[in-house]
Amino acid sequence: MQDTRALALTFEVSGLPPVKTEALSIFAAGHRQATRVRTLLQAALTAAQRTGWTPLPGPIEVDLVLRCPPGHRTSDASTLLGGVCAVLQDKKRVSSIGLTHLGVLVDVALYDDDRQIRRLSYHEEPAEDFSYQVRVAAVPSGV
Repeated sequence: MQDTRALALTFEVSGLPPVKTEALSIFAAGHRQATRVRTLLQAALTAAQRTGWTPLPGPIEVDLVLRCPPGHRTSDASTLLGGVCAVLQDKKRVSSIGLTHLGVLVDVALYDDDRQIRRLSYHEEPAEDFSYQVRVAAVPSGV
């Protein structure tokens, strides 16, 4: 039987991505990144449902394109990538802080764990308003 699972998922999100800049989990109830986390999870859920996406178990690549007004960058690439990747992986490993406040969004995962990441890319594009595009894709296991 042929595997028909999607191997790449790309989706758009309005606003700014969550940033990971401190030891406190961005999943903690009331965290200052909570709105951005929920927005990213909702966009990922919508894209996954539309395509029949199932979390990738093998090596992956993650691409992030930030669109922002010229001169209005809000954070550095590493904290932006760190926040996006933390949100899109399986959250079962952070269950010690309690994630019930996320409701059904707690189950949104595009891949299992950050250890799967073999390639990361980030670039910026000028735009009138903040938004970003995320792409998660499988890579050949030899990479």
